Amino acid sequence: MKFRPCIDIHEGKVKQIVGGTLSDDAENVVENFVSDKDADYYARLFMNDMLTGGHVIMLGPGNEEQALKALRAFPGGLQIGGGITAENAAYFLENGASHVIVTSYIFKDGDINFKNLDRIIGEIGRDKLVLDLSCKKVDDTYYVATDRWQKLTEYEVNKNNLEALSDFCAELLVHAVDVEGKRRGIQGELVSKLAEWSKIPVTYAGGVRSLDDIKLVKSLGKNKVDITIGSALDIFGGELSYKEIVRWFSYKI
Repeated sequence: MKFRPCIDIHEGKVKQIVGGTLSDDAENVVENFVSDKDADYYARLFMNDMLTGGHVIMLGPGNEEQALKALRAFPGGLQIGGGITAENAAYFLENGASHVIVTSYIFKDGDINFKNLDRIIGEIGRDKLVLDLSCKKVDDTYYVATDRWQKLTEYEVNKNNLEALSDFCAELLVHAVDVEGKRRGIQGELVSKLAEWSKIPVTYAGGVRSLDDIKLVKSLGKNKVDITIGSALDIFGGELSYKEIVRWFSYKI
């Protein structure tokens, strides 16, 4: 299990947001934290601590400048997502991203669009592609959510689909949208399923509030599911010491 840090950018600023509140209506967005530092500050922090494989997410338009600052500060160390298409994927790789993360571009009209998936693979190859299967739970089933998690698709996060998609990408990223940014605990069932279902590297994000939650992800994920921590960290306004978490991962994992 690895610690995969994050840099979320909204309206040109590094922020931590309660995931389910993202929309075009700014009044509805619930912000946990708004940084007075640019994105490259966090990129250099992660680089100094040798934390590779983290992600930069552009939450809506107007965030490319900050995202590029982060990528150029830590070349090859960060992935990027948010508005990625076959037309711009190579551009972000050329500007320092290790991988591009895609959701909305390949999920159209409620289901997966294999034509778009083939197009982006044709541009950059599967080894540079991360598929974001961030999802919401409805009854007993997890469904992929797109467009800043406001649109629920009919595509299920299940064993068969994860196995099928593993042939098209290098990694999977899964935000548990129901708990994202709330710091009320993880979605343990989802972590267990990801460990069971995924044949390729997978990162879980959502709800982490303590070291005990991190240990729970390690246990439920059978040490195979990587973890992203955002709002809970003190560098993003939370109470969990970033330095202590980095130290714990350095010596305990």
